[in-house]
Amino acid sequence: MTDAAGTDIQPAPQASDQYVQSLARGLAVIRAFDADHALMTLTEVAARTGLTRATARRFLHTLVELDYVRTDGKTFALTAKVLQLGYAYLSGLSLPQIAQPHLEELSLKLRESTSAAVLDGTEIAYIARVTTRRIMTVGITVGTRFPAYATAMGRVLLAALPPAGLREYLDQVELKALTPRTVTDEKELLAVLDAVRKQGWCLLDQELELGLMSVAAPVYNGPGKVVAAVDVSLQAQSVAAGQDPDAYLASVAEEIVATANVISADLGARQ
Repeated sequence: MTDAAGTDIQPAPQASDQYVQSLARGLAVIRAFDADHALMTLTEVAARTGLTRATARRFLHTLVELDYVRTDGKTFALTAKVLQLGYAYLSGLSLPQIAQPHLEELSLKLRESTSAAVLDGTEIAYIARVTTRRIMTVGITVGTRFPAYATAMGRVLLAALPPAGLREYLDQVELKALTPRTVTDEKELLAVLDAVRKQGWCLLDQELELGLMSVAAPVYNGPGKVVAAVDVSLQAQSVAAGQDPDAYLASVAEEIVATANVISADLGARQ
């Protein structure tokens, strides 16, 4: 069902003694604004909400008084204060809950598996995972752990450590060759981490398992502290068989960085 302006109108919930119609109408007025309708007249708001002009006027001017809406006398627009309405929800979400829908969206877009992990001792621990197909001999689920030095997400997290923290990590870990490609020399690993730190993302090419590539980026917790990493897992054979592997990997890096930034923004909104 749509209104005269072509806007989808949801059926009104059944009235009960617990239902507050005025609150429902006020929220409908706020939801009427979106990217395509950021600035509207009273008539447009009334049309998009299905309210009469008189009713829409009362709610709009109430929202103006509360600083959720601004007006120049003819048109209306939301103010940044409406963001506070979502803060309470975001503050109650955990990192995996915040990351999961963004990982799902990215996985659907790239048709590849995506993950999020945190650094735990000398290993990374998976906290979220979206799987499209199995590309490792070991199945990856939430809770799976791998050596940080041999994973893209691990290197992103190691690159974010302060010098003393990184030194402590290197003193604790044994750099073993998991494949012929694994970096096991400490100086070489430090150079790799420096490059990751400078470019803001990491590409790992078959160092954890042959046939597996991954691209990872850091997730920040508002103030600038890296608290997690997200990645996209790729089949090396499929990447190599593409028309332009370098361009494809660059596009994947751009996508994972963008996803990490969105997750970081959601985490920051909880502060």
